[in-house]
Amino acid sequence: MYIPKINQIEDSSEIYSFIRENSFGILINSDGDFPFATHIPMELFEGKNGEWIIQCHIAKANPQWKYFENNSKTLCIFSGAHSYVSSSWYNSVSVPTWNYMAVHIYGNARILDASGTEGLLSKQIDTYEAGRSNPVKMDEYEEGMIQKMMKGVVGIEISVEEVQAKYKLSQNKNAQDFENVVHQLEKSKNPNSNLIADKMKKLKKL
Repeated sequence: MYIPKINQIEDSSEIYSFIRENSFGILINSDGDFPFATHIPMELFEGKNGEWIIQCHIAKANPQWKYFENNSKTLCIFSGAHSYVSSSWYNSVSVPTWNYMAVHIYGNARILDASGTEGLLSKQIDTYEAGRSNPVKMDEYEEGMIQKMMKGVVGIEISVEEVQAKYKLSQNKNAQDFENVVHQLEKSKNPNSNLIADKMKKLKKL
């Protein structure tokens, strides 16, 4: 990913939180001739030695998992809030642009065995059911239903090798233009624009 130095994020705790908060991403690999992508929730964990690991599952009918047999290289893309920025908001002459946040994860994938896949499914259910008034639990399902579910999915684990994080949030603008952008985004009825304004304020501690 192209990342100007001014937009580069290197704080590992910030990146970790970003991925956890924006876990619905894009899993990309290749069959050798063409890239293949699947939109799925992906869970980030820390291994025993502090290494980063991503786990996810896809439908067994999805051919993507078969490509890992010959090529383990994988790209995971996580996107956050984004918003159009009008040049009319600047005091100085400029052009329109788009503010956004994104993280690219590069690593090597392997197929999980049945035990690993079942554990992943249980953790994902617990993650997304947390805080609900009547949370679903994996162990509430009958064994036959779990086995049927297991036959239809493939668990994947990715060992993270490289992390690229980019927050394009008007960091190249002077203080007045920056504050103007924040003000205009805060006035928007678009929730994405409001989220970008909040992140910009935290970035500059406004």
